[in-house]
Amino acid sequence: MVSLALCIGTIGTALASPLYPIYQQLWQLLPSHITYIFVAYMFGCLTTLLFLGRTSNSFGYIRTLQIGLFFAIIGLSISVFAANAYILGFGRFIIGIASGLISTSAMLGLIYTIPESHKASAAQFSSIITVLGFGLGPFIGGTIAQFAKYPLITPYLPVILGAILSLISLFSLKTINTEKQKFNIAPHLELPEAQFKKLFYIASFTAFCAFGSFSLFASLAPSFIKDVIPWHGPMVSGSTIASILLVSATAQFMVKSIPMHKALNLGLIMLIASYVILAVCMLMHWSILFFVSVICVGMGHGMGLLAAFALVHHMTKTENRAAVVSTYLFLAYLGTIVPIIAVGYVSDHLGFTAGVLSFCISIGLLCIYLLVSHSKIQTA
Repeated sequence: MVSLALCIGTIGTALASPLYPIYQQLWQLLPSHITYIFVAYMFGCLTTLLFLGRTSNSFGYIRTLQIGLFFAIIGLSISVFAANAYILGFGRFIIGIASGLISTSAMLGLIYTIPESHKASAAQFSSIITVLGFGLGPFIGGTIAQFAKYPLITPYLPVILGAILSLISLFSLKTINTEKQKFNIAPHLELPEAQFKKLFYIASFTAFCAFGSFSLFASLAPSFIKDVIPWHGPMVSGSTIASILLVSATAQFMVKSIPMHKALNLGLIMLIASYVILAVCMLMHWSILFFVSVICVGMGHGMGLLAAFALVHHMTKTENRAAVVSTYLFLAYLGTIVPIIAVGYVSDHLGFTAGVLSFCISIGLLCIYLLVSHSKIQTA
């Protein structure tokens, strides 16, 4: 039931991505408006991370899951009835809060409820379920929208129903008696010990690049598809976004046994390669390169995030891990906001191709700097 709640919570996050071209045409939106709607979700996540990250410690993981699912139902319902971009953006913000609450409480819930023989793999199960949900969201939304009579309403309905059933099912779970902390919304971020600070920033900004790369495709994939490949429609764009996460999960499984420093380097190299290939694709309009860039982004996303989180875990202790991880996630999630808003702004004024190329150049240079800096640390 905890796993179902986590999956439902993440499905709703990217459900709307394949629908953005329909919203854009219906409401006559600019590319920047689409990016604002997309990043509204991440502002909700950051709000949770900063102010509500310790809710599970105060109310318990079951109650927090229920609160998160309630917010998910509200946010998805607002999206169904959205009459303009502002209302849709507000709905996405509420979904972001829900996702943040569900992901943090589900991780704690899995630790308590997973069979004893698998407790050591609780974090890995959480990651797999999260990736599964993120991938299913755009695939389900795009497939239903492709054939539905009401493509901006019907895709949300099965997910709302699933969230309601999941919320009800959690009432049958018994609460684990644990020591409760006083509810506190004060932000609590922290850096690791001095000798790890440079490596911490390298790991955090690697995640920044990985999240930004996925978000570029998740927010603007339909525009990519319209310009560079012959197949169109919500199902195609939804499948593209889902495939990135499928490749990411596969890459994580492939590199989980190799040294984390090597995995981080491989992740950065794959991200750099994806930017080069995507830039050539945008300039030459070669469809095959789009799919190659999707594979490279997925591999870079998976390797980079797996290695970055492992490094952060390695450089922290029990007493400061939660606060340092919160700082890491805060920096990483900025990658889903700052670069994407910049791409939308440049696309409005200089064209869509210029916006994507500016992303490839700027984030590509950042990845090169991180790769060189990390190599120097390894050889020091």
